[in-house]
Amino acid sequence: MNRILIYILFIAVVLGGGLLIGINNIPGEWYRSLAKPSFNPPNWIFAPVWSILYVIIGFVGARTFLNHRRTAAMRFWGAQMIFNFAWSPLFFGFQEIAMALIVIIALLISIVGFIVVSRRQDYLSALLFVPYFAWVAFATVLNTSIFLMN
Repeated sequence: MNRILIYILFIAVVLGGGLLIGINNIPGEWYRSLAKPSFNPPNWIFAPVWSILYVIIGFVGARTFLNHRRTAAMRFWGAQMIFNFAWSPLFFGFQEIAMALIVIIALLISIVGFIVVSRRQDYLSALLFVPYFAWVAFATVLNTSIFLMN
């Protein structure tokens, strides 16, 4: 298969999946009613940040698939996608703050795992996951704070 097509496919699936999940799990009245920490960002910031991150995640996924398909890096990449796509339905859809917290911790661990195992074989992919790690670390603190406050 054409390498460019694989990149396009990975980015489309990750970005499209993320957008679809986001559209179907929009923060509603329940979320507005929750006590939130003072550092909770405005809702409008999440869509553009996640859109950029999903493009990066898709790019890194394609790169890993093409160059290191049968490695721990690819398994960590797949795991982080499962946890990533599970979080919004758990938190916003099912309103399960505690379960979402468990999932986001697993997401954070899988991102760290990807960075650690990719660092030697594909430094660029590991480096590209650093902003993703930073955002999910912040989101984990936010999820933890909302859990403790409610």
